[in-house]
Amino acid sequence: MSRPEDTLPPDLFYNDTESRKYTTSSRIQKIQSSMTHRALSLLSLRSPSLILDVGCGSGLSGEILSQTADEGTPGGPHIWIGFDISSSMLGVALEKEVEGDLFLADAGQGVPFRPGTFDAAISISAIQWLCNAESSEESPAGRLSRFFGGLYASLRRGGRAVCQFYPKNDEQKKMVSQAAVKAGFGAGLLEDDMGTKNAKVYLVLTVGGGDLDGDITGVVRGMDGVDVMDARRKAARKRGEEQKGSKQWILRKKDQMEKKGRVVKASSKYTGRKRRVQF
Repeated sequence: MSRPEDTLPPDLFYNDTESRKYTTSSRIQKIQSSMTHRALSLLSLRSPSLILDVGCGSGLSGEILSQTADEGTPGGPHIWIGFDISSSMLGVALEKEVEGDLFLADAGQGVPFRPGTFDAAISISAIQWLCNAESSEESPAGRLSRFFGGLYASLRRGGRAVCQFYPKNDEQKKMVSQAAVKAGFGAGLLEDDMGTKNAKVYLVLTVGGGDLDGDITGVVRGMDGVDVMDARRKAARKRGEEQKGSKQWILRKKDQMEKKGRVVKASSKYTGRKRRVQF
């Protein structure tokens, strides 16, 4: 069975007929509700917040964001703004009179909001669409870079985002997560029901600032099967262990030169040791 994103671009796939079919399906409503609540639990919001809904569609997730804490939405009701590439999906949301503000926009071209606008962001079943390029002038890497770069800028320092998506394979999963880390996020991949047909992948993201400082480990601590990728921590560790001119750096360079067939001086206990200044 072919995946929707492999057949048509999202703005064409979700036409009027498909948008209404998607919105009225009780099965899809149940799945969407479950994934939205899961995303909210990972955001750990304790008070009403301004949330960006990326690929908001017909507002199924937005309706949950608008619910109060008594209705099962932690910290709610939240104020939310959503954008989607499908005008048909947004048309259904307008007919339903959802409480969020709606925008027609392509996530692959960036996130059209001022820096630091949002406290948090969610995206349900949308990011995998960015892994396809619609023309030879674009590329999946470029679309992902523009999206995550814009998302990072739009979130306040210390903010979080959770993106649920359906990767086609491990390579696509890696491409998405690496694009997020390159944009500056601390990132962790969490997979529910791993190895089953009901598997759900969540990309949990943090923005440096406040108590988080881009560290994702506090967000996903205690969760099984989390693959943590934190660009800041990796960079700091690399700087500490392999600073240019250090013994580790020199030994690695020597090893590289030897593999290329170059002649290098033998290493000793003095390799990498700084000399005293002579007068």
